[in-house]
Amino acid sequence: MSRAPSVVVVTGAASPIGEAIARRFASRGAQLVLGDLARDELARFADELGGNAVHVSGDLSHENVAAELIAQAKRKFGRVDVLVNNAGGGVIREFLKHTPETLRATIDRNLWTCLWCCREALPHMIEQNFGRIVNIGADSVRNGLWQHAAYNAAKGGMHGLTTGLAREFARYDITVNTVAPCMVNTPVVKGAAASGNPLIRQFTDVIPKGRPAEADEVASMVDYLASDEARFVTGQVISVNGGSTML
Repeated sequence: MSRAPSVVVVTGAASPIGEAIARRFASRGAQLVLGDLARDELARFADELGGNAVHVSGDLSHENVAAELIAQAKRKFGRVDVLVNNAGGGVIREFLKHTPETLRATIDRNLWTCLWCCREALPHMIEQNFGRIVNIGADSVRNGLWQHAAYNAAKGGMHGLTTGLAREFARYDITVNTVAPCMVNTPVVKGAAASGNPLIRQFTDVIPKGRPAEADEVASMVDYLASDEARFVTGQVISVNGGSTML
């Protein structure tokens, strides 16, 4: 039986990629539960989307915040159909220039947010015998991009979590996949490019298409993996990368 996602939880929803993902689901009439650390930006975006969106602000690397996000979905809409683990953001620098604080922040933002949200959402998906989890990973895990070692440790953990959860929960019609973008053309990337940051050129040079991804190109793959058409796709890390890694 074909079904469209009805209740979608998006973390990191106040970021450019999170907004693009949420807008795409909103355009399909989904009811949205949005999470982000940026309280004011999240509230503004939820208001913009209107009555089908509620939001929870806080640090999702903390178990209680992740629990409240998923609980809000259950209280408001009665179920959790799709979880998009988009919360993240790494400290990009040479490995030996990291501090204990920047290493912990990178792991917290990217891996612990995903772990806690999955742990909270999965019991509800098991109960309803249906669920879609889509993680936002990183193509840099595959190509060893400069200054990304710590970030890749976190995102690589997410990639590994994807395959383990996919096998463990497939019998409940729960699929778990990861979308792995290359550099995305966010305002931060645009600003760095405008300032002449040499890393932007370095990162772009590994992309055969010769440009960063756009946020809506990432959102499109997320939308597909959450759709009924992708019901037999699980345990996959799918790059949206302009060819920066192949196979």
